[in-house]
Amino acid sequence: PRDMWVNIPGSGYGRINTAFSIGEGSKLPGRGPGLAMKTVEQFLGVPVHYYAQVEFNTFIEMIDTIGGIDVVVTERLVLDPLGSGKDKLVITPGLRHLNGEKALAYARTRKTEGGDVDRAGRQQDVIFAIMEKVFSPNYFPTFVKQAPELYNRMSGGIHTSISFEDGIRLAF
Repeated sequence: PRDMWVNIPGSGYGRINTAFSIGEGSKLPGRGPGLAMKTVEQFLGVPVHYYAQVEFNTFIEMIDTIGGIDVVVTERLVLDPLGSGKDKLVITPGLRHLNGEKALAYARTRKTEGGDVDRAGRQQDVIFAIMEKVFSPNYFPTFVKQAPELYNRMSGGIHTSISFEDGIRLAF
């Protein structure tokens, strides 16, 4: 969870989500991602080899490009797709098909009893739904043909230490 209190290498203790901004602001080697990876490695005792950061608009476009995703919603949620507090919508339990905007709002909402822990679970649900969609026998051949063009179109909003080739190998 973003408020987990951890030792941030070279900076003392703080919330885990501040490691990125400290690395960026201090212009450390590897910048924000580098310090965030070191912080997580130290906290979990597990090496972190890669990172991926996806901008919101790119995430929405990616989900829309694959035709949306299906998730099983386990509780009634109030989503705020635009983050404005004005255009909220209610999503009820059950299997739900989400476009990019709704998938982002679903993954980001934390106004539940479990707060950030619930949010992390929903984020995992979204990742697994993307994988299920992309690797489905009906869609995978289309995805493989589209992958280079999609990568070129969306790469400006994806920041990662994984090369395109390694990403494809990792996917397989």
